Amino acid sequence: MRTTIFFSTLLILASCQKTKVEPVKDTPTAELGEGAIWHPAENALLWVDITEGKLFMYHPQKGMIHNISLESMVGTVVPASDKYLAVVAQETGIFGVTHDERLQLLAPFPSDAKNNVRFNDGKCDPMGRFWVGTMSKSGEANAGNLYMLNGDSLIVKQSAVTISNGIVWDTNKNLMYYIDTPTQRVFAYDYVPKTGEISHRREVVKIPMGLGSPDGMTIDAEGKLWIAHWGGYGVYRWDPENGQLLEKIEVPAPNVTSCAFGGEDLSTLYITTAREGLTEEELKQYPLSGSLFSVKTNVKGLPAYLFSD
Repeated sequence: MRTTIFFSTLLILASCQKTKVEPVKDTPTAELGEGAIWHPAENALLWVDITEGKLFMYHPQKGMIHNISLESMVGTVVPASDKYLAVVAQETGIFGVTHDERLQLLAPFPSDAKNNVRFNDGKCDPMGRFWVGTMSKSGEANAGNLYMLNGDSLIVKQSAVTISNGIVWDTNKNLMYYIDTPTQRVFAYDYVPKTGEISHRREVVKIPMGLGSPDGMTIDAEGKLWIAHWGGYGVYRWDPENGQLLEKIEVPAPNVTSCAFGGEDLSTLYITTAREGLTEEELKQYPLSGSLFSVKTNVKGLPAYLFSD
């Protein structure tokens, strides 16, 4: 079965139509761009530069880009409703970003976390609860956890994670998909919206090493997974029902980090990339590394869930 999927993956890659992505004009170059997500209330794209501690907001209709400097490294950002513009996961905790750009602590960094770990990717679930994972800064295996924010505390939902990464919920809101990057897999969990309980973890996609490693992830209206591949030069669309590759969007940068559907009809895919991890020679070869890219797609995405406190 796995051999069949592998060869079908190669055939799909060979026959993939080369969809052209474009760098988004006048947007900043990031050292480690991450966390792309569309804010429906603001009609804007949010993303971060992890190592530089910056939050970006791009309004495509206005052609405007806004930059908010944060107090430390930032793992990810999610859009919020009511009194917050967004919520960010920083080195010292989870913070709400107010509309006048002040930071308000929502929860301190978890006391049960190992030393030398930081927040990485995360999203809000269908009930508006923020899920976010951690990873070791030094690459230590199994040093991270996946947490769910509950009130002012972070509850461990999956322990012994190495690089907590992409997370989304399916169209019926009863499945959660999750990536721990070094496993080269996407896992599905049964998910209970009312309580946030997850169970029955199983593999739904296995990514061949030659395609890079799975990083950030989003989901489209057909329930298919769009995954940014670090070291894979693109965003890949996978079918979680059979594990097969459906499509590849090539990106002129090796390290592709996250993707999100945006625009008024959610048919524009925004893609973040990184300069981090590349040599000087590689940066010369791929000078657009760290850029934000966009491309029109033939399928629409799903609206992001907003943080609700």
